[in-house]
Amino acid sequence: MNGNDSVFGGAMFIPPGARKRVHVLEQRVPMEQQCEYFKFSAQVKREAKNMKEFDCDFYVSALESPDISVERKKHILSLLAHSNQAKAYRIIENFARNPDNSLANWAYMALMECRIVLESDILGEQQIFVSTGLGGKDDKLRYYAFVMSSKKTPFLDYERRTIMNEFEYQFFGSNCDIERLTIEDYFVELVFLSPMGKEMMDVFRKSINECNVFGNFLSEVVTITNIKELNHKEINGIIKTITAALKTKTK
Repeated sequence: MNGNDSVFGGAMFIPPGARKRVHVLEQRVPMEQQCEYFKFSAQVKREAKNMKEFDCDFYVSALESPDISVERKKHILSLLAHSNQAKAYRIIENFARNPDNSLANWAYMALMECRIVLESDILGEQQIFVSTGLGGKDDKLRYYAFVMSSKKTPFLDYERRTIMNEFEYQFFGSNCDIERLTIEDYFVELVFLSPMGKEMMDVFRKSINECNVFGNFLSEVVTITNIKELNHKEINGIIKTITAALKTKTK
C-alpha cells in the first residue's frame, strides 16, 4: 500500500514519559497563519524579556479599541504570550472569547503559547507544542484522507455499507475516532483523530483488505494529510495523476 501524500511523513513519536508535557493545537489554523505567528513570535520574544511589570488596563484598552491596527494588536498579543505572567494569560483569554474576526486565530495561538510558557516555568520542564493545519483533540491529531475506487463505476449499495462497517470497526479497534466518513461515487473521504505515534497506514491496510474480500472495489493507494481537507477539484486532480502513474507502471 502506498501513502501517496508527501505531507504525511509517518507517525510522530513522543516518548511515553513526555506525553503529559504535550499540548496539541486543537483549533484548525491554516499552516500559513501558524508560520506567520511563530516567525513573528520569535522576534517579539526578545522584547518580552524586559516586561517585568506592565499596565493591564493599557493592554486591555488597546485590544478593545477599534482605533488600534490589527498589526499592533498582533504585537500586543504575542508580547503578552511571552511575558510569563498569569495576568497576561487572563487578558489574552478574555480577548480570545470574542476577538476581531481577523485576529481569532492569532489570539488562539497566543493563548496556547502563553499557557505553555507559564507551565514550563511553573513545572520546571519544557513543554511540547504540537500543531498541524487540522488541529487535534486531547492527545490525538486530526487527519484527512481519501481512498480511491479501483473501478470505473460508482460504488454499489452493498459496497457503501461494507466500507462504512469495516472502516468504523477497524478505526474503533485502533483507538481512532472517525469524525466524518463520506462515500462519493468514486472515492471515500475521512476526517479522523489518531493517537500520536499511531501508524495509520496499517489501519488503512486492514480496512481496505477487509472491504476487498467482498469484491476488490477499493484501491490500495491512500492519500493522508494533516494540513487541510481537500476539495473535490484537488481530489480529482490527484486521482488523475495517480491513475496516469499506475498506467505507466503497468506498461
